[in-house]
Amino acid sequence: MVRIEAIADPTPPEFTLEDLERDHRAEFARVCESLQNLSEREALEQVYRRLTIFLCHACYAQWIENPAG
Repeated sequence: MVRIEAIADPTPPEFTLEDLERDHRAEFARVCESLQNLSEREALEQVYRRLTIFLCHACYAQWIENPAG
């Protein structure tokens, strides 16, 4: 069994003065509008995904050497 857990980078973003001078309300509205067409699952998968793969011993031995395959 292979269990893969992928999580978006939790490192806090770095903000520049230019970032702070943006129109945050317009930016927030743009982000909200872009999310309206996503399902709950699609939105969640942009941040976190967990996957379990059951492999036989031979397949596991091959996969573990080259998981990106």
